Amino acid sequence: MLSLVGEHVSLRALEPGDLDFLYELENNPEIWEISGTVTPYSKHVLKLYLDNAYRDIYDVKQLRLCICNQDDLAIGFIDLFDFDPKNARAGVGIVVLNKGDRNKGVGSEALQLLCDYAFGTLALHQLYANVMEGNDASIHLFKKMGFEEVGLKKDWIFSEGGYKNEILFQKINA
Repeated sequence: MLSLVGEHVSLRALEPGDLDFLYELENNPEIWEISGTVTPYSKHVLKLYLDNAYRDIYDVKQLRLCICNQDDLAIGFIDLFDFDPKNARAGVGIVVLNKGDRNKGVGSEALQLLCDYAFGTLALHQLYANVMEGNDASIHLFKKMGFEEVGLKKDWIFSEGGYKNEILFQKINA
């Protein structure tokens, strides 16, 4: 896949050299709540994942891209998941690992690049995102990028001894 390049960030396919970054991110308990992870991943398992990351979105129904800064250093990931070519839709997930890289337009630019790719190259009709209620930064990001709040899944995520609501956002390609 060619790089998707913006003014401050680029999106690229995963590389074998991303193993340590992927290991750090996937084993960070602070993001397990949004990723649905409950146990750590070994480097071996993540290496196997990277070895298969080349597989086509039409085959595996997902695509994970590295968000890179201007120095081509990985700072996060953005995903298309539950890819449904028949209905021309997919889910979107995004994470920027270090707090110092957040609130600088990285998420907006990465999400715009992904939307352009999804609507242009993949000819998708819609994208959706699931955001936990209280995740104000993500709610702001998706609203800012033209995603519309269309539903609330009550008591959807069990976390920290209680249930949390999840908001469903959609962006339809007009």
